[in-house]
Order: sequence, then structure tokens, then C-alpha cells
Amino acid sequence: MTKDIEEMSFEEAMRELEQTIRTIDSGSEGLDSAISAFERGTKLRLHCQKKLSDAKLRIEKIIKLSDGNISTEVVSFKD
Repeated sequence: MTKDIEEMSFEEAMRELEQTIRTIDSGSEGLDSAISAFERGTKLRLHCQKKLSDAKLRIEKIIKLSDGNISTEVVSFKD
């Protein structure tokens, strides 16, 4: 049984996506199986993109305040 993509970590999804690509590229599967693998691969890719996007939003920048104290602020990324 395959794991639900939404429950996967970024690393798990990337490993499965890489394996899926290798399997499809090898040509060892039949057409129906290759199509199913491609569909799951597309979902894995989107999941990885979302995880990366979410991580970008959470990155904090360490700043030194004028009084010498250290603080953090959320870095805003513009694509």
C-alpha cells in the first residue's frame, strides 16, 4: 500500500518521485501502470513544491537591533 502523499515529509516525497521517474524512464512498465505512476509523480511534485514554498515563508532573518540586542524577523520572499 502506498503512503498518502499529504502525510509525507519533503524527503519522503522526493525519494518516491525520484524512484517514479527512474521507473518511468526505464520503460519497464506497461502503459496503464506508467500513466498511473506519472499521475502520482505529478502529485508528488506539487506536494514538494508546496513544502518548499511553506518553508520559504517560515525562514527567519536574525537582525541586530540598534541597542545591540538580537532579534528575528520573518523574511518575505518575492518570486
